[in-house]
Amino acid sequence: MAFPRISHDPAVMGGKPCIRGLRITVGTVVGLIASGSSRERILQAYPQLEAADIDEALAYAAWRMADELSRQDQGNRASAGVRIWRGSWAVPCLGLRP
Repeated sequence: MAFPRISHDPAVMGGKPCIRGLRITVGTVVGLIASGSSRERILQAYPQLEAADIDEALAYAAWRMADELSRQDQGNRASAGVRIWRGSWAVPCLGLRP
C-alpha cells in the first residue's frame, strides 16, 4: 500500500514514520487525535500540516496495526500447531488431513 505523504528517513526522527519529511511523526498526529484534539486544533498547532496529512497518518497507522495483528495472528496459529494446507488454513495438526 502506498502512502506518499509518509516518509521514513533515518536522519529524521530516528527513522520513525513522519509526515512529508517534516519532524512531525505519524505517532504524534495519531496521539493527538486519540487524546481528543480536533483536526482544526492540530492544523493550528502545526501550520505546516495539511488536512490530507492527518487523513494519511490515520490511514497509515490503521494499515500498520492491521499488518501487525495479521503477523501476530499467523504466529499464534503457527505456534498452536495449525498448518496451511494447499493455501488455506487447515485443522489443528492432529495427524488429520482435510
